[in-house]
Formats: sequence, C-alpha cells, structure tokens
Amino acid sequence: MSRTTPAQGVEVLGGPVERGDEILTPEALDFVARLQRSFGARRDELLARRQQRRDEAARTGRLDFLEETRHIRESDWQVAEAPPALRDRRVEITGPTDRKMAVNALNSGAKVWLADLEDANTPHWDNVVSGQVNLYDAIRKQVELNSNGKQYKLRDDVEHAVPLVRPRGWHFDERHILVDGEPVVGALVDFGLYFFHNAQEGLRRGTGPYFYLPKMESHLEARLWNDVFVQAQQELGVPQGSVRATVLIETIPAAFEMEEILYELREHSAGLNAGRWDYLFSVIKTFRSAGSEFVLPDRNSVTMTASFMRAYTELLVRTCHKRGAFAIGGMAAFIPNRRDPEVTERALTKIHDDKRREANDGFDGSWVAHPDTVSVCKEEFDAVLGDKPNQLDRKRADVSVSAADLLNTAETPGDKTLEGLRSAVDVGVRYIVSWLGGNGAAGIHNMMEDAATAEISRSQIWQWLHNGIVLSDGQQVTKDLVRQVLADTEKQLRAEEGFPTENLDRAVELFERVAVADEFVDFLTLPAYEQID
Repeated sequence: MSRTTPAQGVEVLGGPVERGDEILTPEALDFVARLQRSFGARRDELLARRQQRRDEAARTGRLDFLEETRHIRESDWQVAEAPPALRDRRVEITGPTDRKMAVNALNSGAKVWLADLEDANTPHWDNVVSGQVNLYDAIRKQVELNSNGKQYKLRDDVEHAVPLVRPRGWHFDERHILVDGEPVVGALVDFGLYFFHNAQEGLRRGTGPYFYLPKMESHLEARLWNDVFVQAQQELGVPQGSVRATVLIETIPAAFEMEEILYELREHSAGLNAGRWDYLFSVIKTFRSAGSEFVLPDRNSVTMTASFMRAYTELLVRTCHKRGAFAIGGMAAFIPNRRDPEVTERALTKIHDDKRREANDGFDGSWVAHPDTVSVCKEEFDAVLGDKPNQLDRKRADVSVSAADLLNTAETPGDKTLEGLRSAVDVGVRYIVSWLGGNGAAGIHNMMEDAATAEISRSQIWQWLHNGIVLSDGQQVTKDLVRQVLADTEKQLRAEEGFPTENLDRAVELFERVAVADEFVDFLTLPAYEQID
C-alpha cells in the first residue's frame, strides 16, 4: 500500500494504524523529511566509518583513546546543569511503548521510564505508530487501557516516572516512510515524530523532550545527534538546550570516546549509561576475528566483576562526574516468578548485590525491567544517597583506566561449554520467535530479554565457530555441531507446552544464518526486519 501525503516528497507505505492520523500529520511528516534531508547523508558516511574502524580493530587487536581529541580530555568544561525533572534518577524502569507498559511504568515508583522504541520493540509498522500514540497520551497523562476485564490507568497517589524515549540506532532505516524515494533513517522517524508532537507539551508540564541514544560508536555520531537537536529546536521554536539526552555506552569504540561524546552533547547532555549487555555483544563483534585472547567463556559466566567490564563501568562513573554528568547503571532483567518463591528470592539477592555495587561505585541510578524490582534498586541507592538526589560530588579521582584495561578480556574466568552453546541457541531462538511475533521484550527463563540477548548468543557462537574453539568436553565447535544443537532446540520447543511455534521455522533459519554464515551480519534485527510487516 502506498499513499502520498500532502508533505512534499514523502510517501507513507505502511497501512492504517488506529489513531495514526493524529501522529502522521502532513506537518509532522514534513518535519521528519527536513531532518532526513539535512542529516541522512551524514548518517550514511558515519556508518561507513564504523566499518573502517572495525576492520582496523580486527586487524590490530587494538583500540585506543584518540590522539586528535586529547585537548578535549585535558581541558576544563562541564555539561549543562540538569533540569529539575532529571536531577534524581536513582531508579529507572525500561520497557517498550505498548499501552499496558506505559501505564505500569509511569505508576511504578521509578524516577524515569526508558520508553523503548529500539531493542525492546519489534519495529512492526503498527508498533512504530501506536508507540507514538501511547507516548502522546503518556505525556498528557491521558493513557489508560481496558484489557481482559482489567483496567489500567494512572494513579494519582504516586509521582509518575519521567519518560525518556529511546529511538532506534543510527544503523536502522524505516522502510515504511520514504523521503524523495528513499527510506528514512529510523532514528529520525522516532525522534522527529515524538519531538514534533510532545516537546512543547512536555516543557509546559515541567519535563521536556528527553531521550536515550543507543548504539553510538564515536563522538562524531554524537555530534550528528547534537546537530539534529539544534535544528529541531530551532524549527519548532523550542528553546535551545531543552533537549536532554543520555547516551548508552554500549559499544566498545564508544568506551574510548566517553568524554568526547559528552563534550559534543554538552548543552544537551543528561549523562551516560552502562549498557552492559550490548557492550558485551560489541566486544565480541569488534574483535571476533582478532585472536583467541578475545574469545570469551559462556555468556552466563561473564559478570560485571570481570576485569574488562569493571574497567568500563569505573571509567564511565569517573568520566561522567568529572564533567558534571549523570552515570546510570546497567539492567537488572529478572522477572519475579510468583509460582516459584525460591527462584525469586535468589534473583532478588543478586539484584541487591548488583545495585549495591553500582551505588557504592558512584552511579547516580540504575535500571530495572519489572515494577516489582523498583523497590530493590531504590533501597540500595537510598542507602547510599540518603536525601541527596545524586552522587555528582563523587569524582572518583582514584580510578585510572588504560586502553589495556578496557581490552583485558583474556583474564575473564569461566569455561566454554556445550551447555553454554545449548543455552545460547535456546535463548536466541526463543527471542527471535518473540521478536518476529511483534514482541521485542520477551520473558525468557524468568528474565526480561531484548535484542541484546540474542545478539550476544549468536555472535558468541559465530566467534567460537570461526576460531575453532574446543569446548570443555573436548568437542570442537563446528557448523555441524551448531546445526545439531539448533535441530535439538527446535524439536524441544515444538514439544514444549504453550510455546508459540508459528514463527519457529523462520527463527531457526535466521539464527543459523547470523550464527554460522561466513560473513558476520552486523545486527540480526536487520535481516529479521525484512521478514515482518
């Protein structure tokens, strides 16, 4: 289906979505088109630059802090002071922008809701547009839902979480909207529609156009976002500096440019986040063919106490507080299981330990994935913060992290096991089944998983396979072994009571493609996107 809109040069190829005409107005689409024409070509150049840098890292087994930006790291500057709505971020809840999640997140008691249009959202056209409808209503405090006889509505006895919207990464195009015959950058669609409809309204209500920025690999990509913000504010008469963005440091190239990223966004910065699962995926992806010292053990044995992960989070806190920016910790993905109190108790103990470590390390807040775990995170940060809104005063001058520390994967304890291989296939296939079915936030084995989980799983298998890894039981990882485990997993899932098998064939085929093929696919969601409406 194609329908040309009154916005010149814009075509909307997606079908009708309930209340979509309130979002896809000619004026909003024209605004998105102007962003695309201004910045689309630069985005393309920066994606090409990523590939060049990755080739160099794979060839040398090295990354380093940039010599050409040393003056930024060594000069004296600060990011802009946070607006009142963002000064206390001790608990942030993440989740997709469906209507039920919107209500539950706003009511959760968390300070912030990461409203996710990226890894926790399958970009079906209906999800892309209905998510914007739900955000429109959330900003105006008019979001509610009647589902299966249950009513979800905003409570008036709690402080509602402040929405921070996460658009898609720079690598993703939105094929349902064409500008001058070409797909629009997905990030510009997500940002542009939200900003157009909600920036002024949010400011009027005491918040503002606040964002999380994913998947960046360089300060030049942050500069591009900053230029988008400047143009968007100028065009709509929004005061400069109203946009505030927290950058996820979830790629290893970005870990070497944290100060530069803050510097580029300094008028619009709201800090950095330790996006630790995507970071692990990025480490594997970047150094997948750089030698055995970069081959990690089973995913479940790579914890935040591994030396290279510890270096990354310690450097993040020091960098942020040196520049007056917030440091936000990583995800606690556990979903409480009311039918198994022992499992729940063990998991809550782990969350307490994780959040206690982050609070004591100097983080200003952290993430949870379920409303029932908000209180756990809050308890640990309350114990450290007390009445203070944050820990910006903890400069962490004791931290000194070198390039070698960030790259020290070789000392990570743990084994490479057949059980780990089976687990990676199981979780990866389960997630892709959910994603293809329209749910990008999948509950798997009492964990709330997003695309990062499947990315780690398939990239680790690819790395083991292409480095000839021998598992702890003496078996070498081969294509035949991976395919056998895939076949066993498919058989098991077909026999599992209640498992949705509608997309299982496609999920198995896709997982094999991105885990076994000679050429590494940068993001599994790109070939997956070709298979959905």
